[in-house]
Amino acid sequence: MGDEILTMTDGSIRYLTLNRPDKRNALNDPLIEALKDALRAADADESLRAIVIRGAGKDFCSGADLSALQKISQSSFEENLEDARNLAELFAIIRNIKIPVIAAVHGRALAGGCGLATGCDIVLATKSARFGYPEVKIGFVPAIVTAILRRNVSEKRAFELITQGHEFGAEEARSLGLVNRVFEDDSFEDAVKVYVSAYANVSRSAIVLSKRLLYQMDGMSFDEALTAGAIVNAEARMTDDCKEGIARFLGRSKPQ
Repeated sequence: MGDEILTMTDGSIRYLTLNRPDKRNALNDPLIEALKDALRAADADESLRAIVIRGAGKDFCSGADLSALQKISQSSFEENLEDARNLAELFAIIRNIKIPVIAAVHGRALAGGCGLATGCDIVLATKSARFGYPEVKIGFVPAIVTAILRRNVSEKRAFELITQGHEFGAEEARSLGLVNRVFEDDSFEDAVKVYVSAYANVSRSAIVLSKRLLYQMDGMSFDEALTAGAIVNAEARMTDDCKEGIARFLGRSKPQ
């Protein structure tokens, strides 16, 4: 898997660290491929309850590096389309992984780096973290992440973010719905561990079914969503976790 991604497992939590600190963890082909491989490996590990993506050094991820931008400017439409589909696959992998994928953002998460964070199921950030989709400033478009951004914020907010390209802080990101929690910088690592530890104490099968149902409902009508919910409800009842959980609850509830 190379050195682009550092992998560490703490109990049932897998930590994936973007490891290009000298380049502010800027995205390039090797890093994207290594991250996809690491995510697929984590998805195949039934002992895991959550995945955390973070950045080495001072920043989470600053977007595409200079060599990637140069490659874009010199490529044909077909070559650029292939490259864009390669990045889109990363977002699809995150969305389709069975367990939660959590971005732990410190420093800057800009352009593709902001897109990567946005593509995760949950985003945690330091108070000093900075976000932004500045692609329009160089004639580019944050096109792939827009599919997710549009589902996270209102249409007018999404329009503003992708067409003005301004940076914004963690608290504003939280108010927009792009960040779940904001923590103090000096205690961020410990706060992230405490937050993600919650997933070690809940049913894995329930997490898997909940994530699948939530994203499955995209684009469904109300009646279709109710039907999908009923099916998942029945599936959950058949799992060992649910049967064992009910047995424990009933055992505790018996009159003494």
